[in-house]
Amino acid sequence: MTRDLFSKYVWIIDTLTRYDRLTRERLNELWRRSSVSNGRDLPERTFHHYRRSIEQNFHIDINCDSTGHYYINPGSLARNRSLTNLMLDNYAVNGAISDSPEASERVEVEDVPSAREWLPSVLEAIRNSTKVSFTYAGFNRSRAERDILFSPWFLKRYKQRWYMLGCREKDGGVRTYALDRIKALTLTEHHFKLPEGVSTADYFGNIIGITTSKAPVHTVRLRTSSRQAKYLRALPLHPSQQEEMHDDYSVFTYRLQLNYELVHEIMAFGDAVKVLDPPELRVMVVEALRGALEQYSDSPAGSSATR
Repeated sequence: MTRDLFSKYVWIIDTLTRYDRLTRERLNELWRRSSVSNGRDLPERTFHHYRRSIEQNFHIDINCDSTGHYYINPGSLARNRSLTNLMLDNYAVNGAISDSPEASERVEVEDVPSAREWLPSVLEAIRNSTKVSFTYAGFNRSRAERDILFSPWFLKRYKQRWYMLGCREKDGGVRTYALDRIKALTLTEHHFKLPEGVSTADYFGNIIGITTSKAPVHTVRLRTSSRQAKYLRALPLHPSQQEEMHDDYSVFTYRLQLNYELVHEIMAFGDAVKVLDPPELRVMVVEALRGALEQYSDSPAGSSATR
């Protein structure tokens, strides 16, 4: 898919999302005024070709009601909400910067390692259900591991890093690999079949981050200051988040597995958040805080006494 076609697909998705329902005539009018059209019409045949491509590539269905208005099927949009939002956000930012090139030097964004180098290949492998072979330099290994044959099932972005989860051919185990630790990757002609009934929700639905396990799901309760509660309302920690408001604090409830990333998210809140339940999580956070405090228990070597 060329960048030009991608922009046109995203424009159609973005426009139908913002306007809810549009006739072909109104959609064509908006199309002519957009930056993707070069002032030309969107012929009906071309529109239906784009419509089919959007359904095939993004699994977003564009329907037409009895009055001739086109709209995005809410069910398909909900299934792909995260990816669609990412796509539309990137489109909006890129479009805004393109329209205001003089402001580009005053815009600072976080880099996403590996997105340009390996993400397109992994997405292609997922789309075609083909295995990949790669070299991986994990942080916990002294030497890179070569010729890993892998079936990529899913992709997830977390903390500005992309991860792929799937099945490692050598031992049949489910593994997660960070794309920015890959040193070389090739697409193979070997196909794989996604296990029946397996979805991203099975692995990522009840966790923070990317550390998956078969651990039980707990009801996690966090007490926050009123100020911190505002941030959590604006950017929920997890989709299961529910809030119980009080006069000067809030209690947020989640359904989560306990993992490394959850502990570090809580630690990042400092004294604005306290774990109420479960007891196991309280212990994990206390131990992590104790370990951090021990790093400062001795004065740095060679430091002078405070006067």
